[in-house]
Amino acid sequence: MELAITRPDDWHLHLRDGELLEAVVSHSSHHFGRAIIMPNLKPPITTTAAAVAYRHSILEALPGNSNFTPLMTLYLTDTTAPNEIKLARESGVVFAVKLYPAGATTNSQDGVTDLFGKCFPVLEEMVQQNMPLLVHGEVTSPDVDVFDREKVFIDTVLSPLIEKLPKLKVVMEHITTLDAVKFVESCDEGFVAATVTPQHLVLNRNSLFQGGLQPHNYCLPILKREIHRQAIVSAVTSGSKRFFLGTDSAPHEKRKKECSCGCAGIYNAPVALSVYAKVFEEAAALDKLEAFTSFNGPDFYGLPRNTTKIKLTKTPWKVPESFSFACGDIVPMFAGETLEWSPSLD
Repeated sequence: MELAITRPDDWHLHLRDGELLEAVVSHSSHHFGRAIIMPNLKPPITTTAAAVAYRHSILEALPGNSNFTPLMTLYLTDTTAPNEIKLARESGVVFAVKLYPAGATTNSQDGVTDLFGKCFPVLEEMVQQNMPLLVHGEVTSPDVDVFDREKVFIDTVLSPLIEKLPKLKVVMEHITTLDAVKFVESCDEGFVAATVTPQHLVLNRNSLFQGGLQPHNYCLPILKREIHRQAIVSAVTSGSKRFFLGTDSAPHEKRKKECSCGCAGIYNAPVALSVYAKVFEEAAALDKLEAFTSFNGPDFYGLPRNTTKIKLTKTPWKVPESFSFACGDIVPMFAGETLEWSPSLD
């Protein structure tokens, strides 16, 4: 079996910087035409000037024959100025602003603490500039159970935000719950959408503990109950335009995953398209795969769809146990396992 689909984009990608960027960028650039690049570096990408410089670093790290386009984002803070949003829009290279509640995930300590106060003028300017807000949708209060953080965020932050600014374009990223599915489906189409990762489509929270603690299945937002996984699968394979591909591929060196306080993040860039194809095939929805991978994202962002194609062939291949780089070893999702679908450029 073989499918030819429009070249996909990745609407949520961590490329890191330095040696790690040079190590991992080709795994994404080989199959994806464009990617929304996360800004949670040290220090974070908080200005347009920093985003332009980071974009240059990515382009410099690409293989020589690559036509991959990084779409840059800004890291929202309590001190971001409305004029920075104007500069971002005028730059032509910044396409969104990322909301990390302070402490929510890797390198989020500089994130937002006062969304409806200090940040509100910036959000209003984003409406004027038609600049999407990308949301890590979890509260960080220690009083809230880690498995409930997404639902509480919807109830206490996201729903009130949409009510105050109904014309703000919002992407709820890496959704993990039935609650998020229902919320996105309840909002006006074209203004609120969601990205979905490979891991949240095929793994549930049992995958963290089966056969012992599994650090390479640990990510944030954390994996949830099976009922939530099934709800997300149903949403993305339904043909809805509100959901699109965002891998949240997040590389960490093996030694930083397999330690007493391991980092959150799953490195799925090498296997993402294979996993998405598996999910759609098992749902008897391969006819809807292309819209999820290649159409819904650019349509939401108001960007043209890619014009080139890739092939997905039903050719089993074994995922490497790890990838070795100068910066260390990186263990990919489904390391050592055999996947059924193999992507290649058409």
